[in-house]
Amino acid sequence: MTAPAVPEEGRHQAAEGQAGAPAAPLYPTADRAARREFRPRRTISASLAALALVGIGFVAAVEIVTALTSRPAHWLPRDPVMSWAQTTQWDDRAVLVGAGVLVLAGLVLLALALRGGHPRTVPVRTGDPDLVIGLRPKGFATALAHAAEDVPGVHAARATVRRGRVNVVAHASGWDDARLSEAVRHAVTERIEALAPIADYRVSVSMKERR
Repeated sequence: MTAPAVPEEGRHQAAEGQAGAPAAPLYPTADRAARREFRPRRTISASLAALALVGIGFVAAVEIVTALTSRPAHWLPRDPVMSWAQTTQWDDRAVLVGAGVLVLAGLVLLALALRGGHPRTVPVRTGDPDLVIGLRPKGFATALAHAAEDVPGVHAARATVRRGRVNVVAHASGWDDARLSEAVRHAVTERIEALAPIADYRVSVSMKERR
């Protein structure tokens, strides 16, 4: 996928963000649209919660219907539960603890639903909220590895991308550690700016001697 062109002003701001504080988003509306589009839903937790509610509702419905027909299913220990409910006050410790656990579980599920999962793509800036483009993390990492390999003296490189951090392992022989490491970091940073991802990435470079 061809990366969108980055305005010259955006390059200057990105460079300033690398030197100091993170650069502000160039197109906040478009950036928010891309983040929403590529944010995966919490399908597993939502499915488990839905299955739990369906199961509870099904068991309750069976118990009620069979009790009305004078042939209770007895899937639940009805008599002990009814006895406990009739003799237990609302301010009983067991009731309060149970209610607290249910409220906490509900809040956790709500937080998971609102936050969403980690994106499986790398959203890039387009400047248009109706144009949403994302790169596969593997392709993004390969492009950064190729940028490192373009540095004179580097024979091979591998890049990994994880949650706002890019780790580059470059292989070279007869190299000046500080000079070549900085050259690789600069090349990878420039490639990140050219691809224009919405998120900020910190670049870490490790040099290894080629045997």
